[in-house]
Amino acid sequence: MLLKAYGFTGETDRIALLDLKSQVSEDKQNVLSSWNNSFPLCNWKGVTCGLKHKRVTRLDLGGWQLGGVISPSIGNLSFLISLDLSDNSIGGTIPHQVGNLFRLEYLDMSHNFLGGGIPTSMSNCSRLLSLRLTSNSLGEGVPSELGSLARLEILNLGRNNLTGKIPPSLGNLTSLTRVIFSSNKIEGGVPNALARLTQLVSLRLGMNKFSGVFPPSIYNFSSLEILSIFHSGFSGSLKPDFGNLLPNLRRLHMGRNHFTGPIPTTLSNISNLENFGIVFNKMMGSVPSSFGKLQNLQYLALASNSLGSYSSGDLEFLKALANCTQLHTLLVNGNRLGGDFPTSITNLSTNLWKLDLGMNLISGTIPYDIGNLISLQKLMLDDNLLTGPLPSSIGKLSRLVVLNLTSNRLSGEIPSSIGNITRLGKLYFSNNSFEGTIPPSLGQCRFMLYLWIGSNKLNGTIPQEIMQIQSLVHLDLSDNSLTGSLPKYIKPLEGLCILSVAHNKLSGQLPQVLGNFLSLENLYLQGNFFDGDIPNIKGLMGAKRLDFSNNNLSGSIPGYFANFSSLEYLNLSINNFQGIVPTEGNLKNATVLLVFGNKDLCGGIKELKLKPCIMQVQAMDTGHSSLVKKFSVGVSIGIVFLLIAYISLCCLRKRKRNQQQTNHPTSSSALEVCHEQISYAYLQKATDGFSSSNMIGSGSFGTVFKALLPTENKVHYKKTAVF
Repeated sequence: MLLKAYGFTGETDRIALLDLKSQVSEDKQNVLSSWNNSFPLCNWKGVTCGLKHKRVTRLDLGGWQLGGVISPSIGNLSFLISLDLSDNSIGGTIPHQVGNLFRLEYLDMSHNFLGGGIPTSMSNCSRLLSLRLTSNSLGEGVPSELGSLARLEILNLGRNNLTGKIPPSLGNLTSLTRVIFSSNKIEGGVPNALARLTQLVSLRLGMNKFSGVFPPSIYNFSSLEILSIFHSGFSGSLKPDFGNLLPNLRRLHMGRNHFTGPIPTTLSNISNLENFGIVFNKMMGSVPSSFGKLQNLQYLALASNSLGSYSSGDLEFLKALANCTQLHTLLVNGNRLGGDFPTSITNLSTNLWKLDLGMNLISGTIPYDIGNLISLQKLMLDDNLLTGPLPSSIGKLSRLVVLNLTSNRLSGEIPSSIGNITRLGKLYFSNNSFEGTIPPSLGQCRFMLYLWIGSNKLNGTIPQEIMQIQSLVHLDLSDNSLTGSLPKYIKPLEGLCILSVAHNKLSGQLPQVLGNFLSLENLYLQGNFFDGDIPNIKGLMGAKRLDFSNNNLSGSIPGYFANFSSLEYLNLSINNFQGIVPTEGNLKNATVLLVFGNKDLCGGIKELKLKPCIMQVQAMDTGHSSLVKKFSVGVSIGIVFLLIAYISLCCLRKRKRNQQQTNHPTSSSALEVCHEQISYAYLQKATDGFSSSNMIGSGSFGTVFKALLPTENKVHYKKTAVF
């Protein structure tokens, strides 16, 4: 009978698993192809059976990319100890029948698309040691019934859109070592009842909507190694004995809250501290030099606070940090640090790969031995008061990817050794006083994406080499004293989105290659001495902002600008453009098009307040004024020829009529007899300003217009003449 009972129960497991398979999306059922009656149940892929009863004890389907939903039959696998459905694409809800799995110890359904809340029936799984439901869309609140899972050690409910408050009943789970509630919408404070969780090693509450001061209950977690309350809404100050109460911390992340007051000096008593971040708060006072005692410190992020007093002693901590030989990231930007840049900075760990001292009031010069920090990948000293030259030893930082010196008072030449940093991707030197020429060696930085060296005192020509860096996305050389022309013989920079050479002393014609920069969105050429026509750039269909103003450009305004559907700003002001202003597409909008300061332009929309055009002749979308001029001359010649033909015909008719009446030839010439004094002004009026509505046709000799002219002897009717 026992064997029969066991056989029946094993059949129950088989039916349950086949039902589970039937709910998997059809395109993924082939993954479970071994789940059929041809294979013994315990040989099915992902299935583990107990040795004694041959019942299913483990179901490991994690990472199989399964879709569909979870069948309620899962609750019939009553011998199941471990259930792993993580890293799939399973939707629907968690069946409440999961609560029937009273032997279950490990449950992992993380990284799916489950919704419908956490079933309260899970509280029946009294043997649970680990519950992982992270990265779903469960929503609703945390059931207070979970507080009955007395053996639970790991509770991971992160990234689930959970709402409400943390139930105080979780304080009953005194075996908990890891709790993760990060990236939800949990409100309120942390219940004091959680102070009983003295076995906690990891607590992550970040990215929620908590309120109140730093949770006092956390100070009881003396075993805590990882504490993350990043962007959680907490406020208040930290206890001075913080480091004594939590002596085992290795990672402490408290950024983007509302903390005030000083950084506790007792943090230096946390001897194993590796990562400490408290960015974007309102911390005040000095940066403790005692950080130098933390031999294991790797990551120190104090950015965007109010640390320092703009005085000479604010940077003393840098000297102490030389003892932290494992330090790889130091972020103290956006504070109130003052004083001279200490030479001791060059003694920091050679493992340092990110150093950010930007947005302070640091003065003095950059130490010559800055090149000793050979592992640096990001060096940011922007928005300070640094003076003097950039040391040539900067070229030793061969791993550097980002170098930001924007908005200082640096001077001297840009060292050519910078070309040795071949991995450089972002170079920001704008708003300084760098002099001399742009080093051609920058062309060796073949991975450069952003090159900003505008607003300096650079002179000379634009090196051909930098215009051949194919990876460039943003090139800004504006507000210098650069001369010569834009390089003409360059390959199109296919990824270039922004090009600015505004406010220099550049001259000559714009190169045709500009039309091949198909990704170009913003082009700033204003404030130079460029002349000639705008080249054919009709291929720049994604252009948003184009500024050609304050140059010596001439010719007509290309009509294809009207086809630039993304165009937001086109400034052609203060040039020598001629002819008719197009009125199609975006050029109907006066907020898009600026053309003032071009005395030979006419027409356009009324908001531009230009003079009317005498002759409405539209250029044939070539961008070249010569074609317009030839066309205008052709029209004029055509009018003259046709007028002469009309007068001759009139004369012949009159001569014939006179001869018939007098039977003797006229003694006056044809022109004397037939010529009518018709002024140009009258012709203009008769053709409605040579309006296109009166145009009959055009050919190689010009254009034919229709006009209403008075008949001879002032008879009170008009006839139509073609001329």
